[in-house]
Amino acid sequence: MKLSVVIPCYNEEQNLPLILARFGEVIERDDVEVILVDNGSTDGSAQALSALLPDYPFARSVKVEVNQGYGYGILQGLKECRGEYVGWTHADMQTDPADILKALAVIESGNGLVYVKGTRKGRPLFDVFFTAGMSLFETCYLRERLYDINAQPNIFPRIFYDSWENPPHDFSLDLYALYMARRKKLQIVRFPVRFPKRIYGESKWNTGLGAKWKFIKRTVAFSVNLKRNGNI
Repeated sequence: MKLSVVIPCYNEEQNLPLILARFGEVIERDDVEVILVDNGSTDGSAQALSALLPDYPFARSVKVEVNQGYGYGILQGLKECRGEYVGWTHADMQTDPADILKALAVIESGNGLVYVKGTRKGRPLFDVFFTAGMSLFETCYLRERLYDINAQPNIFPRIFYDSWENPPHDFSLDLYALYMARRKKLQIVRFPVRFPKRIYGESKWNTGLGAKWKFIKRTVAFSVNLKRNGNI
């Protein structure tokens, strides 16, 4: 298996048929697998996966009984990956599954240890400024060039994932992965990805100014711990 991609799914019942259909359109090789993690969903995601997966031989699912965070769901999926390269993207259809195949093409055209990550285009202006501010803080505080940290997809060698120690279970996982890639001197390759509005459902965290403030506090706290624990 060349590539395993994890899709954390929390209450994405309506998006599951769309994302699987789209993957079915763009996966034209048998060495790519998709692992959908039912991350403690309380809607009909489990039933939808049971009904849909027989039609998509490249996909399988992992069940998390109780939601313990975005990062936790991804980590449970990564444990099940069989690919030489692994990574994740989102289930909300704001990131096109075709971007996974673009990332794989970048990997196969290069040499050495490569971390491939999207850079979001077409976002609301306020979100762009918010991301720029967080990127500036993380770059200055952690002393590594870090920007658009939560962009998708994230694809990297499995041996890089195997080196992780105590990765976070929340949205800080994106920061942790990119920061560790910088620290371990992986070649970072960014490419533009379109970022449209959701078709179904709502963001699990980006629900207003209050949610953004909570995100800032949580991310800053994680960054302080990351620096304090001797990783710099």
